[in-house]
Amino acid sequence: MTRPLLLTPGPLTTAPRVRRAMDADWGSRDPAFIALTAELRERLLVVANGAGTHVAVPIQGSGTYALEAAADTLIGPDDRLLVLINGAYGERMAAIARRLGRQVAVLHWEEDEPVDPSAVAAALRDDPAITHVAVVHVETTTGLRNPLEAIAATVADTGRRLIVDAMASFGALPIDLATLPAAAILASSNKCLEGPPGLAFALVDRAVLEGCAGRSRSTSLDLHAQWRGFEGNGQWRFTPPVQVVAATVEALRLLDAEGGAAARLDRYAANLDVLLAGAGRLGLELYLDRDLQAPIIATFRRPPDLDFAALYDALAARGFLIYPGKLTRGESFRIGCIGAVTPADFTRLVAALEPALAAARS
Repeated sequence: MTRPLLLTPGPLTTAPRVRRAMDADWGSRDPAFIALTAELRERLLVVANGAGTHVAVPIQGSGTYALEAAADTLIGPDDRLLVLINGAYGERMAAIARRLGRQVAVLHWEEDEPVDPSAVAAALRDDPAITHVAVVHVETTTGLRNPLEAIAATVADTGRRLIVDAMASFGALPIDLATLPAAAILASSNKCLEGPPGLAFALVDRAVLEGCAGRSRSTSLDLHAQWRGFEGNGQWRFTPPVQVVAATVEALRLLDAEGGAAARLDRYAANLDVLLAGAGRLGLELYLDRDLQAPIIATFRRPPDLDFAALYDALAARGFLIYPGKLTRGESFRIGCIGAVTPADFTRLVAALEPALAAARS
């Protein structure tokens, strides 16, 4: 059976070596698996150059689990969180914090507008009660890349702590914790790391996490308790997704072999270039201005006469799976550039798009 290419923001197409790594069973308390977990944590820190300042805390579950764990562990009941929102995933961060009873303020931008650091600075001046700021690095509603370094500098200049949803950027876009002032970077295994779904993680400033003992009201999502467990005996506190851990470690080894995040970003950028050139020839309109578009997932405006379900089926029949749109205004669809895919795959996609578009038009 030919596997379809998942041109989505995750789960995504994985390399054969990653899939083969899930073939073996592991004892969760066995020394070999403890060593594998240690390698996982070390390699995650290497990706973000955070070994000197931060600790890696993996948890079971999707990336949303890491968001909730961070909101409950790192933000206290007397703290106040400012969430910077220009898409659905910023909205999700605010909703999680509110559900946990945290004090939440928000700043909104349109879905095709990046976060403005000057507006963030003004909000922080106007509300001295704000203690933490949260932002999505790449908003997968659209594929927009927010100016993380400028936002981080603004937050640090005012003495607040920054929490970054890096789900769609970690492992490809630059994140250097040696220079980036961030209390926590949150991500998951199934996006730019090109691993399977089922593993989330937080890279947390060690000094910040040390001050969070007993804060979380959750048993399983307590990042401080999870970290202390790893530091104590190297083991997961609860049953880990052992095959997913093994596959994620293999994915991290492949990332290193490829040349690290910079080389992976180059491949994704080449994928996007082929996609946009072909889409332009076919009359498809990119939702974002090109200079705002991260090479992660591209959102296209859906022409009025185009039936997305028919387009999806036509592309699926040709071996490509894409995503529906997630815009709050206007119809769209999305095509991911990440995963174990190459520009040659996107050349094939563009060739498949022309007949698929013709078949999907009313």
